[in-house]
Amino acid sequence: MLRILGIDPGLRRTGFGVIDAAGMRISYVGSGTIVVPSDIPLHERLKVILDSIREVVDTYSPTESALEKVFVNTNPASTLLLGQARGAAMCALADRHLDVTEYTALQIKKAVVGNGHAQKEQVQHMVQRLLTLNSLPAPDSADALACAICHAHAAPLASRLSDGDLLMGARRGRSRLRAGRLID
Repeated sequence: MLRILGIDPGLRRTGFGVIDAAGMRISYVGSGTIVVPSDIPLHERLKVILDSIREVVDTYSPTESALEKVFVNTNPASTLLLGQARGAAMCALADRHLDVTEYTALQIKKAVVGNGHAQKEQVQHMVQRLLTLNSLPAPDSADALACAICHAHAAPLASRLSDGDLLMGARRGRSRLRAGRLID
């Protein structure tokens, strides 16, 4: 069984979501939003994110983590600030010896909703349905849970690919992909 921590980073609000995954079964463990005060200096805001994610990891003991990738938007300053929030989150995960797998918003939405351009509300509803929650999760928590769900679906395939289990040319039964090299 995997315990996956998903993170939706933000400088004002960072969502986190924790799920357990065993095969195709996923279940809700916990989620929340780290609200960062906007009236403190940037370095202190980043420390709030760092410390809070460390606390989340210590509380839930995940075995894997997934983080939403930064997209480049029209405002370079906003993109840079978001990148710094992601960096603080990534450092907290690395500090707790967790590997980090990154997914784009498009990949996450496609994995959870089936449409890479889904609206936030659609993500919230699908997360509620997939995890059989009694109510809609908050938007930031839903995005983080969606990131964890995306990883739960993608991790088994990635593991098989890295272990060299993918057979290439299966019809001919001749070649296998092992450690990025094709072997006959």
